[in-house]
Amino acid sequence: MPDRGQSLRHHRKGGRQYLTDIQKPWRRLRARAGLDTLRIHDLRHSFASDALHLGADLTMIGRLLGHTQVQTTARYAHLKTEPIRETANKISEAISGALGPVRP
Repeated sequence: MPDRGQSLRHHRKGGRQYLTDIQKPWRRLRARAGLDTLRIHDLRHSFASDALHLGADLTMIGRLLGHTQVQTTARYAHLKTEPIRETANKISEAISGALGPVRP
């Protein structure tokens, strides 16, 4: 987003224009949002984790991120604590139900 007369650096190739340097606009956006330490790389991790939480599998997430190895995607996609707890509780309830009532 160019503003205040500042422009983004572009490269022309085959009649198309490509953005080649996003560092300056990224710094401005972070400063405006009060997120000075946020990196674009952090957004990739959040994207992968959110996709995993929404049920996407690692292969699909990897394709969306441009990864060729599922191991790389697994490092990006972190499970959030609450879904882990919920899943553990569901498994525990299923096992408990299968065992029947507890005898004193």
